[in-house]
Amino acid sequence: MVFASFIFLFWFLPLALPLYYAAPARLRNLALIVCSFGFYGWWRPQYVGLMLLSVLIDFVAARMMGECDGTRKDDTQKDDAQKARRKRWLLVSVVANLGLLAWFKYANLFAETWNDATPWPIEWEAVVLPIGISFFTFQSMSYTIDVYRGDVKPTRSLLNLLCFVSMFPQLVAGPIVRYRDIEGSLVRRTVDLRMASDGVLLFAIGFAKKVLIADSVALLVDHVYAGSAPGLLAAWFGAFAYAFQIYFDFSGYSDMAIGLGLLLGFRFPENFRSPYLAHSMVEFWRRWHISLSTWLRDYLYVPLGGNRRGVGRTQFNLFATMMLGGLWHGAAWTFLLWGAWHGLFLALERRLGRGSPYQFLPHAGQVFLTFLLWTLSMVIFRSGTLGELGEMFGGMIGLRGLGSMPDIGVQQPVAIGGFFIAIVVAFFLPRSHQLVRRCHPLLMLAVLFAFVIAVCQVLSVDFVPFIYFQF
Repeated sequence: MVFASFIFLFWFLPLALPLYYAAPARLRNLALIVCSFGFYGWWRPQYVGLMLLSVLIDFVAARMMGECDGTRKDDTQKDDAQKARRKRWLLVSVVANLGLLAWFKYANLFAETWNDATPWPIEWEAVVLPIGISFFTFQSMSYTIDVYRGDVKPTRSLLNLLCFVSMFPQLVAGPIVRYRDIEGSLVRRTVDLRMASDGVLLFAIGFAKKVLIADSVALLVDHVYAGSAPGLLAAWFGAFAYAFQIYFDFSGYSDMAIGLGLLLGFRFPENFRSPYLAHSMVEFWRRWHISLSTWLRDYLYVPLGGNRRGVGRTQFNLFATMMLGGLWHGAAWTFLLWGAWHGLFLALERRLGRGSPYQFLPHAGQVFLTFLLWTLSMVIFRSGTLGELGEMFGGMIGLRGLGSMPDIGVQQPVAIGGFFIAIVVAFFLPRSHQLVRRCHPLLMLAVLFAFVIAVCQVLSVDFVPFIYFQF
């Protein structure tokens, strides 16, 4: 089930929201869990059990770590045995979560690689990837890590933890929420008129971004990548189109998720802050998919040593973090290469400092260079195989001549219109949260109009799945 679908808009939401609001305050977490199970289990009900297993393991591990907190030899030093027990229970959580993630996400890749690289092929039945496993695994694991660090106390309520991990607005594609950020709301929350109106407006903006912009531009992208041997014009147009598609697809989903969270009484963190206006790759990753980039920083980059062990080690930590971040996105060697691309440029920026080429460009040039580097990286991201990547890059450097613009027939005006609207919105308009805060009547009318058009679009054509659902 996806947000931009008939079943969600006209069946799930009209049933879920009244059920949630009708429930007494003490039972609203349970009502939200029931709704979330229905949402997630719509595709494959058996995978609800997988999520339950992950939550149960983390609940027990956190409780056991909490029981180790009381024993001290003196006021300044914890008992070594108790510290060792805490580490063992943290290890249980991390190994269990990463083990489930590795099996479902990477087993197919390892099997395919083995069969291609060795003369001893194995019979293999492909493992079906549970939707959103990367997101809810990271979210659940962050809870036990924070308990281990002492940033949060272990909850005594399994329902609260299950609600935290399973809530349907951000279950399958984020934002990745920290337990400490919504701990209070899990116990007590209210929804006032302003909060509800902001939620509705943000959902409508995200819905329009997804359907009217991302899905329109996707027509161009799919046409270019479905063909063979694109020329210079088609390859570059497809590359830029995909950069806009994935931005409006994912930021649109995040807006909808955050808006739904507000309707339920939760304030999720903003996930995008106009990333295409960034004037360096370092700044870009402070604006793009913020919940993931901060997760990687806090739970991977900093534990590796961060920037505390010299320039060389800092560069290595940046590179390793982005490589693993790339692999988190998908089970393909192209994702690993994509992560290496970003790790390389982040490390180079850190190494060059004031000698970076960015320092010699005007602000507009810095923005364009960052966007260009990102667009080139997304060619790697979009390509399913190294062969497909070679075809695209070959076209982009002119190996097959100038070629022609992609032609998709009667849908051409819609796709081209979506492309130019994407440019305007990404580079010249305030971001969604800024628009919501202004709350001007004319703005609300424009958003309502765009939302109605988007709903009509959903009802008239087949939906385009969210890109990040595959992760």
